[in-house]
Amino acid sequence: MKLSTRSRYGTRILLELARNRKGGPVQVSAISKRQGIPLKYVEQLIRSLKQAGMITSMRGPKGGHLLAKDPARISLGDIVRLFEGQTDLVECISSPEKCEMADDCKVRMAWKEATEVLYQKLDAICIADLIGDNQVSPWKPAC
Repeated sequence: MKLSTRSRYGTRILLELARNRKGGPVQVSAISKRQGIPLKYVEQLIRSLKQAGMITSMRGPKGGHLLAKDPARISLGDIVRLFEGQTDLVECISSPEKCEMADDCKVRMAWKEATEVLYQKLDAICIADLIGDNQVSPWKPAC
């Protein structure tokens, strides 16, 4: 699986908001500049993150965006599912009818298990882990 820029940039936006959460709302222009993401793209991703309940917005001259959740409650798995959907490594996992050998295919089962392990790992890594806020080892489930 290759992640889209939506997943990668969405993660960077959340990291930026998490790092600055004690300083109040962060404006889109500041996120764009610090993360090197085009302003229009940040605005588009912010809408998706807001609809998913991961961030909130404040209007006005001192407005901007804030995390709506504790960074320990936002996993990489959440972000990937938001921007990619539940992506399987091979199409026949979610659509077995597309493969005539799907019912008795050992390789399909291996791909299915690998997909599950991938998402278990992504679900075990939180934004708080990536900014160093969790006291737990960053690669052990803390979310």
